[in-house]
Amino acid sequence: MTAATPRQVNIVPHTHWDREWYKPYPLFRMQLVELLDDLLPRLEGDDSFAHFQLDGQLAVIDDYLEIRPDQGERITALNESGRLSFGPWYTLPDEFLVSGETHVRNLRLGLATAERFGGSMQVGYLPDMFGHVAQMPQILAGFGLADAVVWRGVPEAIDAPGFWWEAPDGTQVRAEYLTDGYGNGARMPEHGKELLEKIEAFREAQGNKVGDSILWMNGTDHLLPQAHLGRVVAEANDASSDYHLTVTSLAAHIAGMPRVDLPTWRGELRSGARSNLLMGVASCRVDVKQAAARVERWLERVAEPLATLWQPAEAYPAAFLDYAWRDVIRNAAHDSICGCSADEVNDAVLHRYAESTRVAEAIAERALIRVLATSGQAAVVVNPTSRERAGIVSAVIAGDVPPPHAQQLSVRDALERTQTINRTTAVPVVQRAIIDDPKLSSATVVEQPDGTVIATFTADNGPKLQDMTALRLQLEALAEADPEGTVHLEVARSRATQEVLVRTEPVPGFGWRGLTPADLGDFAVRPSGQGITNGILTIVPDQSDGTFSVNGVAGLGKIVDDGDAGDTYNWSPPEFDGIIERPHSTDVLVTEAGPVRGRIEITRCYRWPTRLDHGRRVGPIDVFIYTCVELRAGEDLVRVNVRFDNPSTDHRVRMWFPLPEPASESVAECAFGTVTRGLTAEGGPNEIGLPTFPSRRFVQAGGLTVAHDGLCEYELVDIYGEGDDARASSVALTLLRCVGLISAGPMAMRALPAGPPTPTPAAQMIGRHQADLVLHFGDRDPYAIADDAFTPLLTARFPGKKDGLGDADATGSALSVDGAEVSALTRRADGRIEVRVVNTTDEPTTVTIPGRAGELTDLNAAPTGARFTGTLELRPHQIATIALDE
Repeated sequence: MTAATPRQVNIVPHTHWDREWYKPYPLFRMQLVELLDDLLPRLEGDDSFAHFQLDGQLAVIDDYLEIRPDQGERITALNESGRLSFGPWYTLPDEFLVSGETHVRNLRLGLATAERFGGSMQVGYLPDMFGHVAQMPQILAGFGLADAVVWRGVPEAIDAPGFWWEAPDGTQVRAEYLTDGYGNGARMPEHGKELLEKIEAFREAQGNKVGDSILWMNGTDHLLPQAHLGRVVAEANDASSDYHLTVTSLAAHIAGMPRVDLPTWRGELRSGARSNLLMGVASCRVDVKQAAARVERWLERVAEPLATLWQPAEAYPAAFLDYAWRDVIRNAAHDSICGCSADEVNDAVLHRYAESTRVAEAIAERALIRVLATSGQAAVVVNPTSRERAGIVSAVIAGDVPPPHAQQLSVRDALERTQTINRTTAVPVVQRAIIDDPKLSSATVVEQPDGTVIATFTADNGPKLQDMTALRLQLEALAEADPEGTVHLEVARSRATQEVLVRTEPVPGFGWRGLTPADLGDFAVRPSGQGITNGILTIVPDQSDGTFSVNGVAGLGKIVDDGDAGDTYNWSPPEFDGIIERPHSTDVLVTEAGPVRGRIEITRCYRWPTRLDHGRRVGPIDVFIYTCVELRAGEDLVRVNVRFDNPSTDHRVRMWFPLPEPASESVAECAFGTVTRGLTAEGGPNEIGLPTFPSRRFVQAGGLTVAHDGLCEYELVDIYGEGDDARASSVALTLLRCVGLISAGPMAMRALPAGPPTPTPAAQMIGRHQADLVLHFGDRDPYAIADDAFTPLLTARFPGKKDGLGDADATGSALSVDGAEVSALTRRADGRIEVRVVNTTDEPTTVTIPGRAGELTDLNAAPTGARFTGTLELRPHQIATIALDE
């Protein structure tokens, strides 16, 4: 008889490197430098240490080389010889809390960085993401990656070491399942016999989920290389005929795994059956999520399209955009965007987002100047999105009487007194104003009979006409005569101006129109009983509890405050909760009643507990919540702004919206599409399945669409019935969730810690907060709703020209794209325009770009060999990228 073939054990030494987490980035980078300073000579000098995987991200290479700039060639040589691997990501992201475009830019940057060092590992490495989006197989395949590696989120139904993971469009990748996480072999024992015992115990515990070849991931968070690895592996091989151990790469292990007779899973992976999903990260530190939504909108939907279409190719601000995107990608790292990090890390994340947002805004401002110059108009409204849109904008125009179909917000008189100072102070102030302010051409200083001095500046944007010597001598003489005498500063303009609100005529996609008030017709905003209407929607506030109704759907906007004994990873109810959902006083005031915009201000005073004490909410305090409910002329949307100053710790604040119809499921946006979810979530022995789910920009249920600006967590609530007959009556969006630890110990919703118990006082979110939501009742395209809600129509004008308005009949468009959502409009390095489209529907569609041709590329901008000739057929949920010919 022949001896049985020993079972293969593939050992992959690695580290999982969170750039920032319970320590800030500078401290973890010091540890990273120490790791690589030890690792590189070890790989060069120890043949038994055959390979090391430097996580799945390239940021760590850049971080290291900033400190050790002379080590790049060494890293390249080790990578090219197969001893070191990294990539394909630049940072390992959270998949649900950032956009699909952020994922694409992340992988592009990671792969481009890897090319400098010999290339990336060709595996879609997703070891520690808190669940996985449905479109990830299509994203990975778009970069030529045929395999994924996953841990969290895999459902109970998958009982195998590998499976086919299918995106909504039908694209599949093979997923290697890390059944016990990326650290099942983290700590290498001192002796081979102990290693064999660990492997045998793992095999018995995991059963069918262990493959014929066992994957032994020898590493975990920030773990340094273990010098005795080679010796212990050799001892184990000498001691056993049942196993053969090899130190190898993850890619080599996957290459030897079967690809036939595998189970298939279609869609997102969000189960907590075997590992913690940590769903509460969608709502902790909501300021980070709001900042992410803001910067992604300004980069993807405003700055890039405007700069691409209106700036000359040679003036395209690629370096500035790369700078902004790099910080957005750094923030996409799961511990950064999720907020489950130390307070110092959160501060750094917000700073990076703020800087990237300012870059995007500045790029957009410069592009608007080009649009205005091209138009030949005194004032234009600009649409940075692909679909034709009308909307409400503000404009500064001549006169003090608003034109028809406009709503006056403020008036600035032709002669305006701005400041009162004494004569001594006036000497430098008046002179500096003339010198520094380009709008001012001269000043006249006159002493009145009562001794008061009036200094009048002429604001005409004309040439500087002032005799500065004479002005200085006059001011000095007045000051010498009466140092404390009164001086009134006034500004004289050629005419009065006013700020008005107007509804625009429809503006072409990626285009402009002369700015003129549109005729509001029957859709002007006006009072209606105790509320307001625009002929499409009628809003009536409820004086008793501060909620409001829309077209008869009542109880909207209820505030529910409950306790949170959890941490940054999980909400968990306290032992003795006190749920507060009714104010003890309410005040309602219609502050604007049209014709362009109507607003109802609702002030509610609640008595909230201030803290948790031994599992009980205690210490009542009065909290005022201000809700502005806004209706605009011609719109089918209700805009809701909520503001309050949070004084309390360890609690959660949600806003509830009753549904027009009971719902058994929700549809929420995620990366490159939507996902349909039921009323329950699959949990496991360590984490209860809580059906709080993430959404990017909108969620739909029961005939209601709620679009939001960074309020990522929602739940269908107010459920009645059981099993298949269960229905939800309301949807709740989390406005704020306040906790004091990165990870707590055992809690009601999770049995074991998920990280260190680092205090996070700033995660208690004490202070001022505001949230913005938009409601739509009906079945209009939710992507159009999200754009109408939050992607601005922009205005540009020549100051002082004409009356501040343009010609409504004058329009222009730089590009027309129809038939699918435009995810990206950018300019490539070769100067060509890149358009990325996605079919977000369940039906095939045809994308049309009239008058343009080009070639199809993959997500990494590499040609596929197919031409684009003006139209493109897309299967349901397909993503496509087109490089347009010049």
